[in-house]
Amino acid sequence: MAESNPNPRVDEETLLTMEEAKRKKRMKWTIGIIAFVIFQVAQALFFVLVIMKFKSPKFRIAEFDISTLDFNQSSPSFNMTFLAPIRVKNTNWGPFKYGASNVTFFYGDAEVGRVDIPKSKANFKSTKKINLNVTLSSASNPGSNLSSGDITINSRGELSGKITVMFMFKKKKTSQMNCTMVISTSTKAVKSLSCK
Repeated sequence: MAESNPNPRVDEETLLTMEEAKRKKRMKWTIGIIAFVIFQVAQALFFVLVIMKFKSPKFRIAEFDISTLDFNQSSPSFNMTFLAPIRVKNTNWGPFKYGASNVTFFYGDAEVGRVDIPKSKANFKSTKKINLNVTLSSASNPGSNLSSGDITINSRGELSGKITVMFMFKKKKTSQMNCTMVISTSTKAVKSLSCK
């Protein structure tokens, strides 16, 4: 014979407590799943907006000292040598591999020198430093004026290469160098250097 529960209220309370526990457990699972989805969306947005944003590396010439400078105001002409500190600053999350290139130096519109840049790679979030010996020589140039005491030199170059992120995402990028330097003939030093 089945025993009847003398206190039906206890069964109802137990049933309500079990229902409440199940509801709280479902709520915890729902909150956990929503938090996981939000985390995954935030992670995907960070990846797309920060990691996958490819920027052209900066290709510049840094401050340098003149090794030799000979000039003739009557011709007017000059000869100059220096160690050019070329910098390739890569702000991307992947390495920038570039091919061989060159930097051309101009005095006015006349080319006065050229230096070759070997192919190499700038690692992610770093600056590749290349030091190259440069010799500049201007023949007699009737349009030039060395009597001011300053020689204005422009350097131009281009690096083309690929940025690789996570070994599978590749993007071609080109970096331009366009720097102007003013060299004092009296102090034989660089007065100013600016790059665009």
